[in-house]
Amino acid sequence: MAVRVAIVGAGIGGLTLALALRQHGIEAQVFEQAPELREVGAAVALSANGTRLLERLGLREELAAHAATPTELIYRHWRDGGRLAAHPVGSWYRERFGYPFYGIHRVDFQRVLGTAWGFDQVRTACRVRGVVERPEGVRLELPDGPSDPADVVVGADGAHSTVRQWLTGAADAVYSGTSGFRGLVPTARLGMLPDPQAIQFWVGPGGHLLHYPIGSGEVINFLAVVEGPAHWTAPNWVLPTAPAENLAAFAEWHPAVRTMIAEGAQPQRWALFSHPPLNHWSRGRVVLLGDAAHAMLPHHGQGANQTIEDAVTLADCLAEARPGELEAALRRYEALRRTRTRQVARSSWVTSGLLHLPDGPAARQRDRDLADLPANFGWIHDFDAQRA
Repeated sequence: MAVRVAIVGAGIGGLTLALALRQHGIEAQVFEQAPELREVGAAVALSANGTRLLERLGLREELAAHAATPTELIYRHWRDGGRLAAHPVGSWYRERFGYPFYGIHRVDFQRVLGTAWGFDQVRTACRVRGVVERPEGVRLELPDGPSDPADVVVGADGAHSTVRQWLTGAADAVYSGTSGFRGLVPTARLGMLPDPQAIQFWVGPGGHLLHYPIGSGEVINFLAVVEGPAHWTAPNWVLPTAPAENLAAFAEWHPAVRTMIAEGAQPQRWALFSHPPLNHWSRGRVVLLGDAAHAMLPHHGQGANQTIEDAVTLADCLAEARPGELEAALRRYEALRRTRTRQVARSSWVTSGLLHLPDGPAARQRDRDLADLPANFGWIHDFDAQRA
């Protein structure tokens, strides 16, 4: 008898899982709360640990057609723009890690995944209100009544996951004390920006700016991160903001930084939250994936990539499960993913403070460490979730 899988969330994790299950001959139902399938946000960085899995799902050509490959990874001084450390990306990265590094607009990535799965195969306008586990299967409580029973329910519904709250009984996100401004800017408007086709971190006291090209390279995606506010009370992690507020923390920074923020910052401030590690990702036949399980800070660009690793690993575990062993398969998936995601999440948290050091001895030591970046962080990009 075929395994019946219900996936809550049609974002990166939900659709990647659906495609990976299909590759194993397992069909799934995908439920999305939005009335139409669309992504929000700016862009996503796909590193080798993610692109190797996406290529195995048959998405190589589609990704390459919509993504940009940065030329270098560069760290710059916040005020004078001097290079603190630089490493090639492009062909060097592909040769070193076996697969490419891409910058891609979230809308384009969503379209690639949605087209591969089939947009008509997603049940939209299905906000999950609860989960009911019965001997005959697990049902989702939907606006128009309960879903058909499933053998496994997967919560791929993001950092504000309804399924996580059902599983844990609490909303347990932790505010990092930092927040960010996001935006997209045509490269043509950034005449003062050095090396616009590189992925770059501008690092300085109390903040940093990350940017990289996406698509054809004609647009730059950026995230400007600052310390504060001290407390965050908005329930959806987003607050409106004015242009002057976006620029205030970067008033003395390099003109290229100020221009980028002035030209493209969206009128919103995003709080940067993460989830504390869970002791268990599953309860019975209900399991979490991606941000629902381990929302992390974005400073290694690993949110999407760790979600992709989760999805492929979970699909493999379900495909290998014998009848009556589904709960054991979910525990195996959790065991394979727990340590890895905790290591990446912790490293991302530590990196936040290092990027915000004022000029001085500690910053100079950080800059020396950045010169050894491939050795220090190759473990993230080298990882092959299926071989693990």
